[in-house]
Amino acid sequence: MNKNRFFIFELLAVLALVVIDLLTKQFAVKYLSNDSFTVIKGVFSFTLLEGGNSGAAFGLFQGGFWLFTVITVIVIAFVIWLLKKIISDKRYFPVHFALVLLLAGALGNFADRVLTMVKYGHSYVIDFLYFELINFPIFNIADCYVTIAAFTILILGIFVYKDEDFDKMLGRVKNEN
Repeated sequence: MNKNRFFIFELLAVLALVVIDLLTKQFAVKYLSNDSFTVIKGVFSFTLLEGGNSGAAFGLFQGGFWLFTVITVIVIAFVIWLLKKIISDKRYFPVHFALVLLLAGALGNFADRVLTMVKYGHSYVIDFLYFELINFPIFNIADCYVTIAAFTILILGIFVYKDEDFDKMLGRVKNEN
């Protein structure tokens, strides 16, 4: 597939993932506002975080809308640049997959922050997935995207790709003539 068509496909995938994230958040607000839904008793439930999460992971940097805005814009620009730069070779598809997830997660939570700022006058993300078994902080689908992306990139960087792969991935292959 030609590189531009592949990039358009990636952007459409990002859009679809963001829509899924935002829809699940709206369903959570609509159906969980007064109650939680237990999936596996004592293990996992859908539980709306009252008042939302105005911070980052684990509630860090509460109320940092402008900080999150700047960081998100930088991350989005960098990921889009990488998606355009990394060659569309089958060997590097997992990197493209991880970057699509990372971009979708960043955009999903950013859109949520902007929408709640406009609607309620303060920014937060809607969190509703709760692992009760380990009392893990409540999170959302966009957080899952970011976590899966980070884990994938870490595993690929440590166990799969070598230095020469990174050069080739970015189109910096040296001519050995």
